Amino acid sequence: MKKIKQTLLRQTVLVASLTTATISVANECQTVQLAEPGWTDLAFTSGVAQVLLKGLGYEASVDILGMSVMLEAMKNKDIDVMMGYWDPAMDTYIKSYIDEGSIEKVAVNLEGAKYTYAVPQYVYDAGVTDINDLHKHAGKFKKKLYGLEPGSNNIILDAIAAGKYNLEGWKVVESSEQGMLAQLKRAERRSEWIAFQAWEPHPMNVKFDIAYLTGTDDTYGPDFGGATVHTTARKGYLQACPNVGRLLQNMTFTLDMENVGMGYILDDGMTPEEAARTVIRANPEVLNDWLKGVKTLQGGDGAAAVSGYLDS
Repeated sequence: MKKIKQTLLRQTVLVASLTTATISVANECQTVQLAEPGWTDLAFTSGVAQVLLKGLGYEASVDILGMSVMLEAMKNKDIDVMMGYWDPAMDTYIKSYIDEGSIEKVAVNLEGAKYTYAVPQYVYDAGVTDINDLHKHAGKFKKKLYGLEPGSNNIILDAIAAGKYNLEGWKVVESSEQGMLAQLKRAERRSEWIAFQAWEPHPMNVKFDIAYLTGTDDTYGPDFGGATVHTTARKGYLQACPNVGRLLQNMTFTLDMENVGMGYILDDGMTPEEAARTVIRANPEVLNDWLKGVKTLQGGDGAAAVSGYLDS
């Protein structure tokens, strides 16, 4: 009888320990902290992640941070996930973190992206087809290149500092994606010359008549800065929170999906989560792949929970 009692006691302690461990893991993973650098494509994909995570019972929020601050925060485990490592365009910023293992690649979530400098089509038609053509028309460009927020323009700043493209003395105007696009809109309306940071996916490729410049293979990479976009996470996050990890590994996007979603944010004034809900409702079949093998925070049916959340 004494042995039976001891066995039952050990089993009770084991069950209690396992339960405590499960609760501890659930608590650790309950809040998912994402970040993005103020780019609309990442605002949209982060919004999709937020919607799915909330539907699964998690708490999820997104901070908008400068590139260097965001990466340091991931290294210090203050940020869990970042949906947009543009490879190779972002190597300047993130490669050292990947190499040291403080930030880990989770999955490729988009293929066919591009990222380099562009001009309006009328400027391209006037003979500016390569980045090495810019300096020939310095007066028309007022020796200015229009970039993104500070911390996101290191590639072109480093190129100028290294004496590339004969752009010594040119200024990179650092503002924001919205500020840069406003400047582009103003220049087009006045038929003025402008060179600006461009990328796809983005509604700018439909809204404006633009052309990408050749000649930046040595800085932005071949094929107009052709890139694959990776979801990334802080070191050890996938092992600590495997259910969230499975969701992140499942999530992939298309250029068309992101162009549409970003348009809802930029042109229709939707929040990233509203844009995400709108795109998902229009393409409900994507949930089959995104939620394959994914449970709720409490271990329930993930697909049913997210569907119910979207209908609420």
